[in-house]
Formats: sequence, C-alpha cells, structure tokens
Amino acid sequence: MAINTKTEALRTELLSDVESHGRRICIDHGLPADVAEQVAVAIADFLAEHWGGQNLNFPKDYRYKLAARDLAIYRRFRGDNYHELVKETGMTERGLRKLIARVHARELPRVQPRLFEDTTDSD
Repeated sequence: MAINTKTEALRTELLSDVESHGRRICIDHGLPADVAEQVAVAIADFLAEHWGGQNLNFPKDYRYKLAARDLAIYRRFRGDNYHELVKETGMTERGLRKLIARVHARELPRVQPRLFEDTTDSD
C-alpha cells in the first residue's frame, strides 16, 4: 500500500506545528529553551505514538474555553500591575503580556458587541 505523500506532508506539518507552538508556550511561561524543546518534542512524540494511524478532523470554528488560570490572572490585571502578577505567577513579563492580550481579544466581543455589526436577519 503506497503512502499518500500529501497526507504524509500534512502529518509532518501538524506535528512540527505542535512542537513549535509547544516550545513557544513553554518559553513564554519562563522555561529555559532546552527544557522547552524537550517538552515540545515529547508532546509531538506522544501525539504521533498515541494517535498515529487514525483519521482526525479538527472543527475550524471550535472556540477554546479560556483556561481558568488565564481568566483569573486577567481579572486581577489592572493595567499597571504587570510586575506584581509576574512575581505571583512565575511567568515572564512577555508571557504575561501575551496572556492578557489573548484573553482580552477573546473576552472583548463577549462583553462589548460590535458597533457596526449587522444584527438583522437576512432571511
């Protein structure tokens, strides 16, 4: 049975993306680069070994729930207390700023509707 080269390329791209993203997240949370690399590779290896050979579909419109920890940190953010939250969470300031921006981007549409959004039904 011949291996479909397009499927193989997508599989490789997926695991490569998982590894790359995992590494970035670990570094953003203050792990040393070598440890971040080991964690990211271990996650990609786990996915390949545990789910390898299965066909999976990821829904494009799935909205991930915010991690309770991220939301709790965001709710404590006042705009001027980065240093305080960095010390309490053990995160880097860069990682904390990314967390705040990410949660803000997800929370804003929920609490503040768009000004010029068409809410009329087109049917």
